[in-house]
Amino acid sequence: MAKLTKEEIVASLKEFTVLELNDLVKLVEEEFGVTAAAPIASAAAPAEEEEAAAAGPTEVSLILKSVGAQKVAVIKAVQAITGLGLMDAKKLVDGAPCPVKEHITPVEAEEHKKALVEAGAEVDIK
Repeated sequence: MAKLTKEEIVASLKEFTVLELNDLVKLVEEEFGVTAAAPIASAAAPAEEEEAAAAGPTEVSLILKSVGAQKVAVIKAVQAITGLGLMDAKKLVDGAPCPVKEHITPVEAEEHKKALVEAGAEVDIK
């Protein structure tokens, strides 16, 4: 088999549909044990890190305390937040109180909390 150049690979990728590219990414991740997620580089200065440490925790957990009256809306919100399938999201909601997402930034936790509260859930950030 002839070795393809980078330019030939890119040219063939341009012909793929979005679904085909998604399948290709999953295949490469499985084959080589890697992830396609972009690494997040931290370019914060030491003084900024000290200020952040003094401001509060850098990682928190989002805890679903109770579901409320609108269980379906809460399941859909949990599904959107976690990326779980519908059945897995339902199992998570049925197991309340439980963590929905752990080791996330306080800002992200507040955004998710807002979505869950709007859906009718009772949520806590720890």
